[in-house]
Amino acid sequence: MNSFVVFCADDFGMNTAVSQGIAALAQLGRLNATSAMTLAPGWPADAALLQPLRQRIDVGLHLDWTSPFAISAGHGDTLPRLMLRTLCRQLSPATVRSCIERQLDLFEAHWNAPPDHVDGHQHIQQFPVIREALVDVLAKRYPAGQQPWLRISRPLAPAGDLKAWVIGAMGARALQSLAQQAGIPCSQWLTGIYGFEGDAAQYAQRLDTWLQEAKGQSGVVLMCHPSLPDLQDKRADDSIAAARAQEFQVLQNELLPTLLQRHGLQSGRGGQALT
Repeated sequence: MNSFVVFCADDFGMNTAVSQGIAALAQLGRLNATSAMTLAPGWPADAALLQPLRQRIDVGLHLDWTSPFAISAGHGDTLPRLMLRTLCRQLSPATVRSCIERQLDLFEAHWNAPPDHVDGHQHIQQFPVIREALVDVLAKRYPAGQQPWLRISRPLAPAGDLKAWVIGAMGARALQSLAQQAGIPCSQWLTGIYGFEGDAAQYAQRLDTWLQEAKGQSGVVLMCHPSLPDLQDKRADDSIAAARAQEFQVLQNELLPTLLQRHGLQSGRGGQALT
């Protein structure tokens, strides 16, 4: 039996190029999920792009503490400072719960349904304090058996990959344990991690490697960050704009179906991959 991989595009709502690129790839069947930045000004309008895809992909919350949108909202911080503050448990649990509830409220207000899943911008969903509050909110807000699935940033990568190691070390196993105790479904592995360097050909090679590593595994999420290429590589407000355009270029062509077949994999929504 083929293993399932969830292809999840992050940062929906960040800007028009990102949202339109994600919607276009979902229409082509290249994506199974996307995660929305509900603090972004574009989220209310961009949510309409996903309406025709409601039964075809998972639409989830991209919990945000580190983007300019989160900083403008009053609770955000830079990634290094947030890592330090959470490791030292300097955040107020009550304030964290309130920020999570607000982002869920904004999601539901414009999607008219709970999120299919929850993950985090720069993987903050599994940081100390935030992870405990998140599991508590999801367990209390949604009926048993109807909670969104949680993305666990437990890297499916060699131990020598420093970026992957740091991501996992910030709380992957701790969040997974909390979710399991609360009866909240969660993914097992995360792939698609890289430093956003290189060209489209190098991204295609990475995609082949990631899918090879996913072969025989269960509960794998492959995250990506695509965007329409038009002018996106010139955006001063997006440090990975060029990489986003290259990811879109690779994901829209026929390489992905070919690689899935080569490695005996299928792409599917969370409900398929997590079972």
